[in-house]
Amino acid sequence: MRKLLLAFLCLAGLPALAHAQGAPADTLVVLRSADSDNYDPARSTARAAGEVAYMLADTLTSIDWDMKTVVPGLARSWTVSPDGKTYTFKLRDDVTFCDGRKMTADDVVYSINRWIDPATRSPVRWRAGPVKELRAVDPTTVDYELTQPFSELPYQLALFFASIVDRNSVEKLGPNFGVQGFNGTGPFCWSSWTPRGDLVMTRHEGYNWAPPIFKNPAPQVSKVIWRVIPDSNTLLAALQSGQGDVTQYIPYVALESLKKNPSLHLSNQPNYFWDYFIGFKVDKPVVNDPVLRRAMVMSVNRAGIAKAVFFGAGDPANALLNPAVKDFDPKSKEMEPGFDPEGAKKLLDANGWAAGADGVRAKAGERASFTLYGFNDPISARITEAMQADLRRVGVELKLQLFDATIAWGKLATQDFGAFLMSYPYVSASDALNLYFPSTNRPTPNRMNWNDARTDEWLTQARTSLDAKQREEALASVQRQLTEASVWIPLVREQLWLASSKRTQGARAHGIYGVGLYKGLDITVGK
Repeated sequence: MRKLLLAFLCLAGLPALAHAQGAPADTLVVLRSADSDNYDPARSTARAAGEVAYMLADTLTSIDWDMKTVVPGLARSWTVSPDGKTYTFKLRDDVTFCDGRKMTADDVVYSINRWIDPATRSPVRWRAGPVKELRAVDPTTVDYELTQPFSELPYQLALFFASIVDRNSVEKLGPNFGVQGFNGTGPFCWSSWTPRGDLVMTRHEGYNWAPPIFKNPAPQVSKVIWRVIPDSNTLLAALQSGQGDVTQYIPYVALESLKKNPSLHLSNQPNYFWDYFIGFKVDKPVVNDPVLRRAMVMSVNRAGIAKAVFFGAGDPANALLNPAVKDFDPKSKEMEPGFDPEGAKKLLDANGWAAGADGVRAKAGERASFTLYGFNDPISARITEAMQADLRRVGVELKLQLFDATIAWGKLATQDFGAFLMSYPYVSASDALNLYFPSTNRPTPNRMNWNDARTDEWLTQARTSLDAKQREEALASVQRQLTEASVWIPLVREQLWLASSKRTQGARAHGIYGVGLYKGLDITVGK
């Protein structure tokens, strides 16, 4: 480990350690690899935005460490009308914004209405459900009325997009809200932000309304500094040398060594839902053949990719969704084919995909060749190169087009490719499936162009059902249908680990929407 640390320090060219060693005992320095372009929860889906927003603001609900159980947040309790269309939230009466103003039902109504307003241009306003009207019945009661039932609502309202924000601050700062300032009810308050550098926040004095999943309802440190260090080796060296206190951005290759380092503590979240997958555009030539798609699922060595690319910090995906997620269907896992390249060859032979002189198969004059789009980052590059080699061995030619993030999203909204590589977070089976597979979500995020009336019907049933068993059955039908059709190649399930320094106590990995350090509560730092 000493040699590894020295190597990291040499690579990093780190400055003297005086800054870290002189850091106040009550300041938590969080290291991360990327910044967000803004910290307005209604306008960003970046993980970097979420991890900060959860400290600056609160939501009506929260999710327990099991990532399944919804618990109170700003809402002490809630009830649902018999028709499932109206949720009545009873709010805490002891909550204040950072500027001291008391939070009321009017703030909840304003924040949700702002989130779903088309003028805000939130890319995830659908997560608020089919809203008909929000009403402040009295200062501590909100009626949240929908046009139809939405069983996912309590889960969705725990995501940072649904953060309650201060209307006065939003109107004063306009488009600079979350850029030049932020006024929320969270455990910490905005102090300053240097883009691609440090974001500094201070303790929200008087805060004691944390979700019940925490031991302490109030923050235990007076200041939090979110520090961006893009290079993973430099980031790790900073953590090990004392220039930072905690991070979830651990280089995969270093995880096993860090577990053996007595100067660090690692916390793992076993119920973490962030998956990598290959999606097929099922109406495009070549990949429109379900037999070929299934053969490709059988040909990709997912365990090999997890080991070679993630170095044990990722688990090979053995089903469309993570088996630990709410409403997962075990039968769909049984239907998922395992790694069987010889079986894939036999399947292709039996269905007319004959190998050509160059080794690439063809059927009815059509070569088994297509293009995959993805992001040009080290993880994506290594995954796709490994897949390319695996598919070549069974006679399928995979062409790769990886793009910088600045243009990749635009490219992925086109029809110019046959498959794509993506990773994504989710909170339940319904959340994942209702994001990617409704026909109305074509061409994005339903980049598969999956268009099936039965799928739409089952997803609608799941969203609107007032009966838990009926919802589970509808979602099970979708999972089995998509698994049988081989619409995806589930690849790897990313693991979530938090590494914290010896002076840091109480850091526990949570994982909501990819965020490891949820709210920063229960954490203390010493000298």
